Amino acid sequence: MEKEFDVVVVGAFGVDTYVFLSDSEFDVSVEGQFSENVDSVGLAGGYSSIAFARMGLKTAVIGYVGDDHNGRFIRETLDAHGIITRGLQIDPYGTKRSINFIFPDGRRKSFYDGKGSMYTIPELDFASSIISRSSLAHVNIVNWARFLLPSIRKQGLTLSCDLQDIIDPDDPYRRDFANSADILFFSSVNKDDPAPIIRKYLSEHPNVIVVSGMGNRGCSVGIGKNVTRFPAVDFGEPVVDTTGAGDSLAAGFLCSWLFQGHSIEDSILRGQIAARYACSTKANSSGLITMQELNHVFDSIRGLSL
Repeated sequence: MEKEFDVVVVGAFGVDTYVFLSDSEFDVSVEGQFSENVDSVGLAGGYSSIAFARMGLKTAVIGYVGDDHNGRFIRETLDAHGIITRGLQIDPYGTKRSINFIFPDGRRKSFYDGKGSMYTIPELDFASSIISRSSLAHVNIVNWARFLLPSIRKQGLTLSCDLQDIIDPDDPYRRDFANSADILFFSSVNKDDPAPIIRKYLSEHPNVIVVSGMGNRGCSVGIGKNVTRFPAVDFGEPVVDTTGAGDSLAAGFLCSWLFQGHSIEDSILRGQIAARYACSTKANSSGLITMQELNHVFDSIRGLSL
């Protein structure tokens, strides 16, 4: 059966407020300080769905937003990108929020308000009617999404999952997601070497592909019994905001490998290009890399390496 969508993003949608700091530290003893403050559609679901759409994939979403100004802002923004939003349902607690303090070197410290995420029980038949129309399900680790994992597996979709920042691979909250995925993504920006975590996942699930973003140290990929490290990509643009880099890495890799037939190595490079591009855009999920831009940078880098 021909699929209506290429990918359905299952996860958290909200509004990110970015506070761009002028210094690497701020004086908490001073009541009032000046900064640049910007709102944008965000959280993992917002960034990853827009990233897929910007790369040309037919994208649908399943998630929850409030019946409020921010919820309408999210719907309108996703609609403008051609994303199918009929899977966005109402969270009676309101729309999720994130406050991101962005330091001058692009690092961020985030504070999340998940609203009703821990209390939501998804309507399985409704969600399944959307899932069945897609080839790929990209799942964030918002709590209610775990209830949809059996349906995704039953309907035969490729299931990718972003586990976010991993400290403990045995974390019980992430266990359902790690056990269900065909492709796992996680961040190891705060860990010196992701190889032990990658090997842990591979030992439990030998057929899974594990991709770990390492920020300016590159990327590590586990397939079978092998863990390969790839150097970071840099094409000269300054790092101003690292928000959305991991979502762009995943979208770039999945789009290239699953839908365009690139090799694993080239797909990782293309994912890293997308991630690095995201770091050069300031509080702007709608300004993520397009397929034309991705192809241009990829061809330039590949040409230099020949």
